[in-house]
Amino acid sequence: MEANMSSSLIVPVVDVHNENFKEVWPTLIDAIKTSSFIALDTVSVHELSGLGNRKALLAESIEDRYKAICHAARSRSILSLGIACFKKLYEKASDSYLVQVFNLTLLCSEEYIIEPQSVQFLVQHGFDFNKQYSLGVPYVKGNSKGGTDDRGIHIRALFTELLRARKPLVLHNGLIDIAFLYQSFYAQLPDRLVTFTADLSEMFPAGIYDTKYVIEFEIRLAASYLEYAYKRCNLDNSRSVAAYEMGPHVYIEFSQYVDHMSAYVEYRECSAVAASEGPTVICQPFSAYGWCSNGANCPLSHDTDLIILQDEKSKEDSRKKRKRQRQREKKKGAKENPDAASVADGAPESKKPNMEVSEAAGEPQDAMAVIIPGLEPQSASGQYEAQTPPVQGEGNGAYQAEPALAMAVGDGAGGLGDSLALPEGQRKKAETGTHRAGFDAYMTGFIFAHSCALKQKEAAAVETADKEPSWIPGCLNKIYLSGKAAPLNVVKSTFAKSCKAHVQKMELVWGRKL
Repeated sequence: MEANMSSSLIVPVVDVHNENFKEVWPTLIDAIKTSSFIALDTVSVHELSGLGNRKALLAESIEDRYKAICHAARSRSILSLGIACFKKLYEKASDSYLVQVFNLTLLCSEEYIIEPQSVQFLVQHGFDFNKQYSLGVPYVKGNSKGGTDDRGIHIRALFTELLRARKPLVLHNGLIDIAFLYQSFYAQLPDRLVTFTADLSEMFPAGIYDTKYVIEFEIRLAASYLEYAYKRCNLDNSRSVAAYEMGPHVYIEFSQYVDHMSAYVEYRECSAVAASEGPTVICQPFSAYGWCSNGANCPLSHDTDLIILQDEKSKEDSRKKRKRQRQREKKKGAKENPDAASVADGAPESKKPNMEVSEAAGEPQDAMAVIIPGLEPQSASGQYEAQTPPVQGEGNGAYQAEPALAMAVGDGAGGLGDSLALPEGQRKKAETGTHRAGFDAYMTGFIFAHSCALKQKEAAAVETADKEPSWIPGCLNKIYLSGKAAPLNVVKSTFAKSCKAHVQKMELVWGRKL
């Protein structure tokens, strides 16, 4: 059976650097102001090995973890910022979005620490340090150092505009990201965690959502690292579209940039989930956590597609086993087992929900080999055949974008065509694009949009054109904590006081005292 389970995805990413920042600024600000929610991702010099004492970041005490993160954010810098703006299209079918993705290359103007291991990791993953040092948009960290943060065209002013927009902020495993954003573009991080969370609750009145928490505690997939969660959500979304109205699904459209803006767009391709040929040995730590101590030197497979198919096969086998057990019990006159399937049904035993090693600071684990003979993709019903998405109003599943909106037309499966549909020059960009922060921000936003559709379908939520989506109330202001069964709640305690720098900044942002 062919593994044509979802369409390949081509994501246009606007490459923003110091030479075009002023030109892109109006488009970027408009995207932020008109969005329904904004997903962010950062590439920092702390990636994986660069956060110093990794054990401190997984300390039992959350306050101790926060202190370690503060030290990292104060001594290191953000290299790249990804911004994905999702605008809900109420005039289209439910859960349709217009998306704009930006990748900003940044350069901290102050001294900062960077470890050789971090440089090596980032280079292996396509980060261009030559471009960063030659074209990075400059910024200074901590409290404002002369001038104002609300005027001019610079990164700190951009962050101020993001706050003024009052949009929901979406992150993935976002505690480190939000701490780096605060320190780099806002103010000096407060010394106490309770002050930090109080500040965040006022900075983002529309709320903060962490898709890692959403996946772990609401959607409950077998694994929750970003690539796995995105590919699985995209696959499930494609199946829902192919099955017509049998399940919730998201439609995505991208802005089509013209004239000088088109020169700044690069394309990132994410291939559809596909089964490999022949048996393959999977790296079990990577399968469970998206991280392996051997990195690129690991002799076992880090193929996320294969991992997803393995988990689906295990889940289907588990389902069939439970069905046979129930049939045997019925024959014996026993009552059907009332216990619900566990959140990890179908996952390898090493995948322990809510106890994942930090993706930025995981401890090495022994590799476990799993032999996967040629797998055939299966849906919950045991079979899946790729179908052309249903026609919205006309039977072909594609949206006809209004010329005034200049939007690219999607294929209705959460993806936009494939590289073959692009001109030759753009096809090359799609194959070689290295916009990790921008694309990761898009993946984070798509996971959130798909999860919202799923939860709203379950709740039979009704939305109107003049009503903002309810998103996922159970995940509002809850940030994932590695190894903990409970999240970090972003709230202002009655015993907490906001720091002085934050109070001054908020007066500037809102134009009034809190």
